[in-house]
Amino acid sequence: MIKENLDQVRETINAACIRAGRRPEEVTLIAVSKTKPVPMLEEAYAAGTRDFGENKVQEILAKKPELPQDIRWHMIGHLQRNKVSQVIGNAVMIHSVDSLRLARQIEAEAAKKEVDVDILLEVNVAREESKYGFMLEEVEDAVMAIKDFPHVHIKGLMTIAPFVDNPEENRGIFKKLFEFAVDIGRKNIDNVTMGVLSMGMTGDYEVAVEEGATMVRVGTGIFGIR
Repeated sequence: MIKENLDQVRETINAACIRAGRRPEEVTLIAVSKTKPVPMLEEAYAAGTRDFGENKVQEILAKKPELPQDIRWHMIGHLQRNKVSQVIGNAVMIHSVDSLRLARQIEAEAAKKEVDVDILLEVNVAREESKYGFMLEEVEDAVMAIKDFPHVHIKGLMTIAPFVDNPEENRGIFKKLFEFAVDIGRKNIDNVTMGVLSMGMTGDYEVAVEEGATMVRVGTGIFGIR
């Protein structure tokens, strides 16, 4: 079933890319495997998936040794500062950097381990009180502070759009984040690129791709309902 679901999601992404005049290879599908057992991840791997997203550091640490080493793990959930040292070196990217304090902690731990860490800044575009992230008007100040961190590299932005029945309701949010990323990118800030836009989940990834997402995070659409 997982293979069929993956094929369907990939087809949907391809169609959205064609509608938007984009190349399908511009979009990375991240299979959100939080709470899913290893055999389900093995099925997705067998069907060609190499990018997996987890919400908790401990799930990455538990699953990683049991699965092929060429998997790229993405930390997509809220990251507590006391878990930073564990995620560094175990995830290819931290999508959910939602405060300067967290960015400073990542820099400190990365310096200790003498490694570089790629991050995305999480932006609360919809200004939802229940969500983490920078407000849009705070992002540029954060970028200017983090750009001088020697071990932390901003690769783009991430957002979690509101849960809606009609994905069209989120189109404006994705469009706003894309335009904002373009604006920041034009400033040519050292150590900052805006090539990655992580936006869109099972309910709205098609619209997100049409509006410029380069990474979509799909869980239920691949693995079924938890």
